[in-house]
Amino acid sequence: MRLVDDTGELEELEALFGELWREPGGAVPVTSHLMAALRLSGNYVAGAWRAGELAGGSVAWSGPPEARELHSHLTAVVPGHQGTGVGTALKAHQRAWAAERGYHAITWTFDPLVRRNAAFNLRTLSARVERYLPNAYGPMHDALNAAGGESDRLLVRCEIAPASPPATTGTGRRILVATPEDIESLRRGSPSEAQSWRSRLRESLGGALAAGGRVTGFTEAGEYVVEVPCP
Repeated sequence: MRLVDDTGELEELEALFGELWREPGGAVPVTSHLMAALRLSGNYVAGAWRAGELAGGSVAWSGPPEARELHSHLTAVVPGHQGTGVGTALKAHQRAWAAERGYHAITWTFDPLVRRNAAFNLRTLSARVERYLPNAYGPMHDALNAAGGESDRLLVRCEIAPASPPATTGTGRRILVATPEDIESLRRGSPSEAQSWRSRLRESLGGALAAGGRVTGFTEAGEYVVEVPCP
């Protein structure tokens, strides 16, 4: 795990991100030139190597100065290295880097329909859901999001030095919000069904959060646990 400044390694990272988020015409989500500029301005660009092979990378930058937050824009692991702890190691490296520089928290977004990402973010990293963002980035045309698919996201926050969790008042009720087992396969094989899942989750999870609910967990069966105010 290390920060990346070398031009050749930045180009490797660009190729990695381009491979995972393939877009029409060969566009990449972040170029080596932009990553070089981020590093020159004191931001976070890091890579993970295993046996000399690039296994993953992450890009983050400062949020509002008064908030002392780092916003993590991209974190990716090469498919052959997924499930081996590379993603967890990248996030730990990012957290340590942020702590050394006085950041209070790290924020990022993820697609709430992607079950493995929800489990990783909410269970492994103990991130807290802040908001449901409908179509956060506009229509996305890359391979993971499907051509023109809407980009609903959950904005999450992970404290650098977590405070004690607030006591549960017990005045709310809990609901479970399901996710599809494999949304990426659905997007390729049945786009209409994938869009139906998007609409249902936007209404159920997004609606619950907008009404004052909060996500308190994510089950092994792939369900968001949401505590909602009693009517």
